[in-house]
Amino acid sequence: MRPYLTPHSDIVALMVLEHQVPTHNQLTLAGYRAHLARQEQEVLNRMAGKPADEPMESIDRRYDQIAADLVEYLLFAGEAPLAGPIRGTSDYSSYFTSLGPRDRQGRSLREFDLQTRLFKYPCSYLIYSRAFDELPDAVKTRVYKRLWQILGGGETPSGLVRLTDADRRAVREILAETKPGLPEYWKMP
Repeated sequence: MRPYLTPHSDIVALMVLEHQVPTHNQLTLAGYRAHLARQEQEVLNRMAGKPADEPMESIDRRYDQIAADLVEYLLFAGEAPLAGPIRGTSDYSSYFTSLGPRDRQGRSLREFDLQTRLFKYPCSYLIYSRAFDELPDAVKTRVYKRLWQILGGGETPSGLVRLTDADRRAVREILAETKPGLPEYWKMP
């Protein structure tokens, strides 16, 4: 018995790992920054003799920025295009793709492109992760709103200039059908 299953590494698996690790780091950072902001809000409100959970404009702006940063990461802002097509050396690609929830058209955020970019639909599948679901509500609600604004075509942040109208529509439709817990406005056409 050999110590390794194969004498080589699958480039697709390595690229997914390269996406997954920093994305989890971004999710963790967003949660951490949100908790710090909430603690600051509580302390400042108590010092002012106000209820600890009373909203503060400066803290709301911080939540907005945390959400904006995370959304740009989830939508692959600044993703380097692939120099050419790539192929894996194992069945990892088909296995990974089979794990994703699919919309009625059979689309999934886990589908690969592997021609010009890693994923076919430019939104991280980690939006389905526990790490995302456990973000503080103050951030998660803003992430959903920001995603809706960008995917609806209302805004194009500078890092997302490669996001086409077809990409926006596809990601919006996939999420609307597959992501539990979306706000009601996501269900509108």
